[in-house]
Amino acid sequence: MVSAQSSQIRRTVCIGGVAKSTLLERLEAAQVQINPSGHQLLTDDRFFTAQHPENVQVHQVRVASLGLQHGGVMAQIMAAAAARGLSACPLELAPHLRLMFLDQEEGAVGFAHTLHRAPPGSITVVSPPLSTDDDFPKGFYLRRVEGQLWLRGYTSWAGHVWQPEDMLVFAGVQSAA
Repeated sequence: MVSAQSSQIRRTVCIGGVAKSTLLERLEAAQVQINPSGHQLLTDDRFFTAQHPENVQVHQVRVASLGLQHGGVMAQIMAAAAARGLSACPLELAPHLRLMFLDQEEGAVGFAHTLHRAPPGSITVVSPPLSTDDDFPKGFYLRRVEGQLWLRGYTSWAGHVWQPEDMLVFAGVQSAA
């Protein structure tokens, strides 16, 4: 189980129980912007929604809080997360989290544009990639840019080093009631 840390936020997210088309309609109704990589993931035949609703406890943590003080590649991050009882989230979780997390703090104002790294204020939902192709989007991240909520897809490669301050979301073990 993950130890309590000030850099960790826990939420319960309900996924499943709605068709992909309904999920897309809900994102549109909430005025969530989606970049081309996000659309590519959402419309891919390999992206599916679970038939039945399920609650997933998620943990939002910084890379450094996983013990990677200098950052690390995804294989190192996944190993560190697994050692703490965390795992990758279903790909479907990111759109549901975006719809639930409408009060995300601003992440763009006052920051320079970033390239080949997670943007300031972004929250990357770690999920198994649909493809090993480096040019195909690997997953989603959430961001608020000038007041606008985004669900963005991103591309990456196995050697990409995630920075210690990068914020990631993992699935966790449900606590006993």
